[in-house]
Amino acid sequence: MKGMKKMPRSGGKNEKNRFCKLYFIVLTLVILACDQFSKSWIMRQFDPGESLPLINGLFHLTFVKNPGAAFGILAFRTSFFIIVSLLMIFLIIFGGRFFPQENFLRLSMALLLGGAVGNLIDRMRYGYVVDFLDFRIWPVFNIADISLVVGIFFFIYALYKNRFFLNNNGL
Repeated sequence: MKGMKKMPRSGGKNEKNRFCKLYFIVLTLVILACDQFSKSWIMRQFDPGESLPLINGLFHLTFVKNPGAAFGILAFRTSFFIIVSLLMIFLIIFGGRFFPQENFLRLSMALLLGGAVGNLIDRMRYGYVVDFLDFRIWPVFNIADISLVVGIFFFIYALYKNRFFLNNNGL
């Protein structure tokens, strides 16, 4: 009809993009909250080195102060790990916008960001990372570590699935 303004349609690309950004932020914050709450609870309930068997011989809660990275490597290099974490966070937040907005890739970025921030908070607050999940056959770890490992696998899968690293000739 003449003179009537067209109403914008809902459900467009902008709305989907807003939902995806919200999903990314919420997932990152949930990971961070679970990580920090669990670490805080462990520190209130356990002394360093104390262990509680939940499944005897298989799974324990064990409070470990980890001054290094995975498996305790590069122990007491706190400044190095803070710088690496900040660089990773910067790359995810600002570099992530240059990646295709594919769901698995967004999921991986949220997992990586939540894990990186969780362990960064520990390093800046205490000078070490609080670990407590102990399967006895593997070094003790935490929720942020799980998030980082799963995020890396999802990131690799997303890259492989979408061949972001290959040119058009498949080389």
